[in-house]
Amino acid sequence: MGANPFIGVIYHWIGGFASATNFIPFRGIKRWSWEIYWIIQGIAAWLIAPSVLAFIFVPNVVSILRTTWHTNPSSIEYAILFGILWGVGGLTFGLAIRYLGIALGYAIALGLCTAFGTLIPPIYDGSIHVIMHKTSGQIILLGVFVCVLAVAINGAAGVSKDKEATFEEKQEAGEADFSFGKGLLVAIFAGIMSSFFAYGLAAGKPIGDLAKIELVAAGKPDLFQNLPILIVVLWGGFLTNFVWSTILILKNRSGRQFLGEPGLNPMRASATSGDTLVDFDPLDTSTYDRLAPRTLTLNYLFAAMAGVIWYFQFFFYSMGQTKMGKYDFSSWTLHMASIILFATLWGIVLKEWKGTSFRTKALVTAGLTLLIGSTIIVGYGNYIATTGR
Repeated sequence: MGANPFIGVIYHWIGGFASATNFIPFRGIKRWSWEIYWIIQGIAAWLIAPSVLAFIFVPNVVSILRTTWHTNPSSIEYAILFGILWGVGGLTFGLAIRYLGIALGYAIALGLCTAFGTLIPPIYDGSIHVIMHKTSGQIILLGVFVCVLAVAINGAAGVSKDKEATFEEKQEAGEADFSFGKGLLVAIFAGIMSSFFAYGLAAGKPIGDLAKIELVAAGKPDLFQNLPILIVVLWGGFLTNFVWSTILILKNRSGRQFLGEPGLNPMRASATSGDTLVDFDPLDTSTYDRLAPRTLTLNYLFAAMAGVIWYFQFFFYSMGQTKMGKYDFSSWTLHMASIILFATLWGIVLKEWKGTSFRTKALVTAGLTLLIGSTIIVGYGNYIATTGR
């Protein structure tokens, strides 16, 4: 199947919506500490979902990974290594959301992730020189610049919001811990480290090449050739998150929460309410100090749902990447811009900008408009490269 940038952009937008939505189920989790629901969503996102979907859509996955390990072990080793480094970014990204809210946290952290994840791979392999001397490549780089500009404008909106919103308004939006200064530092670090996911996908290209051969031989579309790469990269990401979550579980002695002991919601998974703080059956005294069975079950479901939704961002990303042609490095910009776009829209729906001035809302609107523009520009640049016009 040949390149089709228009279809590629659609896939990236679907993936972006999934990524921006994955934090929403966390808001339904009650009386669980962060490390508990984080590791459960991680098992669903980084182990179960990528393996199940790869086995469904790609034949002989185990054989592909085994052959790659014997013929090109460095591709698997580097994919896992970059996955581990990306995992550090994923951990701190959660803190950025806590301090900045969904809209602003996504905008700043992923904006930096966009720049690093898009530009460093072609700089590293030397193809940036070819890209800069072609009209299509210059258009794509313009799209990257517009995306970064949109992030800067969203950052200005965040500063303005921090000065204007009252504590009560931040609390209503689930942002009682809002801190622009602290959140900015965390978001910068998270953005840089999260960009390593793009390097992990690039390192695992030999895996994708073998998967493509298997798909073509089986008469299936090569659209799914990158799914086995995701398995390997996410092994690394899971390792980082598992180690850190285990440390917190041991430190906070929160392991009994898996069986129903109540904990805290430091990331404000659910807004403060009587139901959140006093979730028990008044007719059953055994539930006074424990989660009701229904609540415990829903916590597991919400955490697993968040993980599966998260994985679908890269399920569609991997499909979109196969459609972007020879400038597939720009997939990272499309993916990140669409995540920021939908996260900003979620922020509006969840009233994260309530109580702010016309100036602040105008900045948010301008940033949103530029993000949409950046995806159109990048898509058009890939279209020119594909058609040769």
